[in-house]
Order: sequence, then structure tokens, then C-alpha cells
Amino acid sequence: MERKPATYADLEALPENVVGELIGGVLHASPRPTGPHMVVASRLEIELGGPFDRARNGPGGWILLFEVELHLGGDVLVPDMVGWRRERMPKPPRTAVYTLSPDWACEVLSPSTKALDRKVKLPVYAREGVRHIWLMDPEARMLEVFRLEGAGYSLVSTHSGAALVRAEPFEAAELELAYLWGDM
Repeated sequence: MERKPATYADLEALPENVVGELIGGVLHASPRPTGPHMVVASRLEIELGGPFDRARNGPGGWILLFEVELHLGGDVLVPDMVGWRRERMPKPPRTAVYTLSPDWACEVLSPSTKALDRKVKLPVYAREGVRHIWLMDPEARMLEVFRLEGAGYSLVSTHSGAALVRAEPFEAAELELAYLWGDM
């Protein structure tokens, strides 16, 4: 018996304590993020928002948002953070759904979402032309930076522990990984 593709109505029917995504007609339901995941995502938003979104002690030129619902080519994804260069999106739309693919996306890996983020979502981001992807693993205390090259991603750099790093496309500001992991 052939399975019917999941629909947006299936996504909307999920309970509030899960994050739902539709990829390739398959409904993926993940538990809401736990403490380490939220610490990393929240602190990353603070660290990047000042210099890149607000242009405070940095170059500006970006719109950075948290847990946006992206509708990309029939798929619905909810990355932890996304960013658009202002020349592509001068201001955020007044809608709950975004259809313009971002220039950068960050997925904070959880044990329950690690395979989905790496194996299922990365090809969608590549198909939609997302130039940079960050995968942040709070358990391993690791940041992986990927750049789109052709039809897929190349690993540009890996940073771990308490290092001070500059990572594209945000290399104009130094990130303190110890702070992002919740050590400070």
C-alpha cells in the first residue's frame, strides 16, 4: 500500500510541543529543543545580531531571524537561525511564512534531530541555493561551517571547544565558542 504524501494540514495538526517540518512529502516531528540546544541558539543570535543585523561594532548588512518557517520548493523547514543579506531582503515580510531562501542557515544539532539536519535538510538547502550552513553540536561542542559549491556543500572549517573563531560568512566578528556552549 502506497503512502500518501503528508500535507501542510498534517503539519498544522501536530501538538504544540513539537516542531514539524515537511520534506519530500514526509512529515518530520521533533521534540522542542532542550536546554543546551536553546542556550547555543539564543547566544548565537545575541553574538551575531549586534554586529551583523544591527551593525553595532560590525559591518551590518544582514537580517537574522530565529526559527523561521521556510517554504522552499514544496518543503517546509524550520532552521534554528537564518540570515539574508539585506540586498536580497531589505526588510522581513509581514507574513509568518518565508519563501525566499536564506543566504545562511544554522542548525543546532540535538540527538533527536542530528540525522534529519545532516542527511535530509542539507540537500534541500543546497537545492535552494543557501550559500552557507552552520551545524552546531552542543554535545560535541563543535561548529562545522559549510559553503555551497556546485550542487553540494564543502566543509570549510571545523571549530571546537572554547576557541575564538571567525567563521564565514560572518568572519568580520570573532565568536567565543565557550560562551555559545554555555560555559560563561
